[in-house]
Amino acid sequence: MSSMDMVLTAIYEEVPEAEGGGYVAYTEELPGAISEGDTLEEARENLRDAIEQLLEANRQMTATSKLGKKVTRETIAVSLGRS
Repeated sequence: MSSMDMVLTAIYEEVPEAEGGGYVAYTEELPGAISEGDTLEEARENLRDAIEQLLEANRQMTATSKLGKKVTRETIAVSLGRS
């Protein structure tokens, strides 16, 4: 099986100290991939983990729900233009 890199846009929002500090991290392109961290680097690592876990959960859900059904699986490339 070959590996493929997925490039997403990560957003890091600084949380004010009055609200506990740290960072909230999420992606523009992948709803549900959200995490946090005390530092920007920790938020980055936690977001990577969240993305990997979300994609793996989706793969497992698809494999389980499609047992016994004819399924076509292929890669798809999309171009996301910025305005």
